[in-house]
Amino acid sequence: MSSIGVLVMAYGGPNNLDEVEPYLLDVRGGRPTSHEIVHEVRERYRQIGGRSPILERTQAQADAIQSALDDPHFRVFVGMRHWHPYIKDVMAQMAREGITRAIGLAMAPHYSRLSIGAYYKKIEEAGVPIDMARIKRWHLLPGYLDALVGRVREALERLPTEARAEAPVIFTAHSLPQRILEWNDPYPSELQATVAAVMERLGPHPCEFAFQSAAISAEPWLGPDAGVIIKRLAEEGKRHALIAPIGFVAEHVEILYDIDIVYQQQARQLGLRLERIEMLNTAPAMIAGLADLVKRTAKEKGWL
Repeated sequence: MSSIGVLVMAYGGPNNLDEVEPYLLDVRGGRPTSHEIVHEVRERYRQIGGRSPILERTQAQADAIQSALDDPHFRVFVGMRHWHPYIKDVMAQMAREGITRAIGLAMAPHYSRLSIGAYYKKIEEAGVPIDMARIKRWHLLPGYLDALVGRVREALERLPTEARAEAPVIFTAHSLPQRILEWNDPYPSELQATVAAVMERLGPHPCEFAFQSAAISAEPWLGPDAGVIIKRLAEEGKRHALIAPIGFVAEHVEILYDIDIVYQQQARQLGLRLERIEMLNTAPAMIAGLADLVKRTAKEKGWL
């Protein structure tokens, strides 16, 4: 039986400060970015260590999925949507190595035409003759939900004993332009379904939902922003809160800068202690669930 490829995909990010401007050029589809925005984004990366860790985090997830598959029929590859190694280049590599069928898996659980849909558009644009089975969503995958609940419980334990039961959990995900609502895009409803499933496992506890990391753009983006929620909680007299980025499964600039620097600074100024869950990364429950999902997808295609 010939090998089945698994293409694990993520957004991509610059490996150093010199790559920030060409990276933004790619993100913007070749449209130039103003010097002011390039400077601002470069400064964000400088503050988190001068680079994005997304490639090595995604590679670690891919390696963990390969191990969890525990089947020589599968070969796992990593491709990035907006930086090296580009999806099109990895697809070409897969073809050179004899892969004729593969399963696509974006390391983002919730579907939107502007997010997951864009990954599969890159695959189509690659024009590589590989039969690609598409995993489009995994926002209710039990292993993902169980791993999230475990991270939330661990983070709550870091709060003072008397604060744990009352500290609100702020679930967040990357904002997208409001125009997706005109398409009946499932992104908002899938996020709400994840929150409901997590809370069902967690039990009664105060919680909020907010978006984060809206782009620097003139068009309106989905809200409320997490910063608005943090401000309101402080005004209500809350002194402890936990932020749980359910739309992300690894550390990158939206976590390390937007949450760990911007929201943390805001919370401190408001007298609010803000904890963050540890990111899922290679959480065993999530990885095992994704490996099972890959196998199930292959079986549905008749490849196993």
